[in-house]
Amino acid sequence: MKKSVITTALCTLAMGSLILAGCGKKETGTAQQQSSGGSGSTTTSKSAVTITFLNSKGEIQEALEDIAAEYTKQSGVKLEIVACGAGEVPYTKITTMYNSGTPPTLAMLDTTDVVALAKEYALDLSNERWTKETTQLTKIDGTLYSFPFCIEGRGIIYNKTAIEKKLGRTFDPNSINSYSAFESILQELSSKGMKYPVVLSKEDWSLGAHQLGFIYDTYDGTSDGSAKIINDLENGMDPKNYKRYTQFLDTLDLLVKYNIAHADPLGADYDEGALQLATGEAAFWANGCWAWPNIKEGGASATDEFGFIPFVLGNDTADFANNGIQASATKQVIIDKKYATAEQQQAAKDFLNWLVYDTNGQKSIVQTCALIPACTNNQFRPGDPLGADIVTRMAANKTFSSSFIAPSDHWSVMGAHLQKYISGNSSREELTENLSKYWKSQK
Repeated sequence: MKKSVITTALCTLAMGSLILAGCGKKETGTAQQQSSGGSGSTTTSKSAVTITFLNSKGEIQEALEDIAAEYTKQSGVKLEIVACGAGEVPYTKITTMYNSGTPPTLAMLDTTDVVALAKEYALDLSNERWTKETTQLTKIDGTLYSFPFCIEGRGIIYNKTAIEKKLGRTFDPNSINSYSAFESILQELSSKGMKYPVVLSKEDWSLGAHQLGFIYDTYDGTSDGSAKIINDLENGMDPKNYKRYTQFLDTLDLLVKYNIAHADPLGADYDEGALQLATGEAAFWANGCWAWPNIKEGGASATDEFGFIPFVLGNDTADFANNGIQASATKQVIIDKKYATAEQQQAAKDFLNWLVYDTNGQKSIVQTCALIPACTNNQFRPGDPLGADIVTRMAANKTFSSSFIAPSDHWSVMGAHLQKYISGNSSREELTENLSKYWKSQK
């Protein structure tokens, strides 16, 4: 694993408060009227230029296509959205495009991929105007190469309506602040007729990134902390001697025990899982706020209540990991510096400024894509319950902002090992050994 000096400005509490308060003056106007960078110069986006945007969030592909059509209508720039196919690794997708000489003008990538690719391929964005509006900036050796597209949070999603209907009593999500508390409610639901109340997705990216990622992100809740534990693992630390790892496996075992797809864990279908949670066949889903479009499509009622409990780790009820939700700018957008013309690069900058400063652009992030904006001047609020829950928790200082940096094959390699584990085809010892081998090989 190549080492880079990563400086991450993560001010979650301030960000949450600013978003809720609508902080920052309201700015409107088309992309042509906005400054494209620190110089305050205006742009000429009306020219017949075409730019492409690689989307690595499949659930918002249609929404981005709608946004592209609106932006083309408003600016005169033709914006094409390129999909990263289902199950396709964004890093593989973009490196293949570069190898063929046809990379996108803009690419939405995971932070890990930005770190791996930015110095060679990405434009320096350090002096862009929107940096003043953004509380989460990821710099590589002091240079900013990426635009934080949105804030995403993850934990365990609950269907409060389904839980209360099954239990016949009020459910307080805040009461689930330990492993034992989570185990207790799962046992109660099971005894009341919801025998398997958990949805556990089998995808390698879900298991290898979103779930296993908690062992890094909960070291101390900071990106520096996650980097430290990864460094320790690379230098030979035995995972079984790391408290968060054993706590994670205990919680994962609990999810496996009550998995609605217990008969065939690797046959679980992602969309079916969303349907099971939406209709109340299940009560909990280990996932993130990006899952709302799937839940909504699965038939969630407008009167149903959804939100997050933490991915509980151990029984310390004072532990920040048992009282908070991970929330950070996980998706970053880079602009190509190798193949894009100066005109295309300028048009790409204009589009990012449109997302930040134009009313339609601001609305497109929050309302069209159902995302949490990373720029604090955005006047719109998430309309979906998962995004709203994350924003509320951010304002109450009930989130932690770590975003771990791992090699691009981390989720596929470790995701495969976790698939074997949840299906009963490997032991805890084998999984631990494979995790140890993985990190030692990165040194």
